[in-house]
Amino acid sequence: MIVLLGALVGVGAVVLIAGLTPAEPKPAVVGRQSRLLEELKSGGSRIPWAVGAGFVILLLTRWPVLAIAAGVLVVFGPALIGGAAAERRSIERLEGLASWTESLRDTIAGAVGLEQAIPATAYAASPTIAQPLADLADRLRVRTPMPVALQRFADDLDDPSADLIVAALVLNSRLRGPGLREVLGSLARSAREELEMRRRVTASRASTRRSVQIVMVITVVFVFGLSIFNRSYVAPYTSPVGQMVLLLILGLFAAGFAWMRRLSDVELPQRFLFGARASSVPEVRR
Repeated sequence: MIVLLGALVGVGAVVLIAGLTPAEPKPAVVGRQSRLLEELKSGGSRIPWAVGAGFVILLLTRWPVLAIAAGVLVVFGPALIGGAAAERRSIERLEGLASWTESLRDTIAGAVGLEQAIPATAYAASPTIAQPLADLADRLRVRTPMPVALQRFADDLDDPSADLIVAALVLNSRLRGPGLREVLGSLARSAREELEMRRRVTASRASTRRSVQIVMVITVVFVFGLSIFNRSYVAPYTSPVGQMVLLLILGLFAAGFAWMRRLSDVELPQRFLFGARASSVPEVRR
């Protein structure tokens, strides 16, 4: 047990030092892979807190399984309890995309080409899509082909609604046909309708998400409270067999929490524009 505690403290110290050490920024990878990396990085930054929580629980209860469960809960707890912030950011990004589409439509109406209209509207866009639009304008400024630049813009946004707008812009950049203003107007109205639908769904899911959070918090507090303040009631779990049974029970609780968290999520359609990174055109970074 002493060796195990020493190892946990050592790992926590190494992770804490690595997290506080400044490092050179690395190029961002767009799409779902970048989101996965961000989630892993945010989870890794909570490892010292997880080690500390597990150490405290181990000192209070002498239960290794419960200590490990406490550490896992600290790392993955926000993913199980949260979700509203990510959904809110998605709605704000869709609203910014709809506003930019309307601005692009109005700019093109003044007999301005697509190559000139996109940089003209990039710097007045919503903050939620300002950086991807600025990168798009920079790519066009260094003569990146329009379809490739738009594809990378869609990868930066990583939203199925953005794929519809980008697909229309890609087709127009290749075919140079008329009617882009009407198409953008229709897409902007469609984005507004989807935005209203997402807001209604979010409002209806708020009560479900709140119920999930209440059930999870009460369950966790009850389990830890019994293990600390009523040791005689949970004495059978002290044995090795009891620890194995406790591990099975905690696994069932974790599966139930994940299932309830899934019930509070909103499933979006899959993207259909991929493949920009396969191009040999060099990436432009600000």
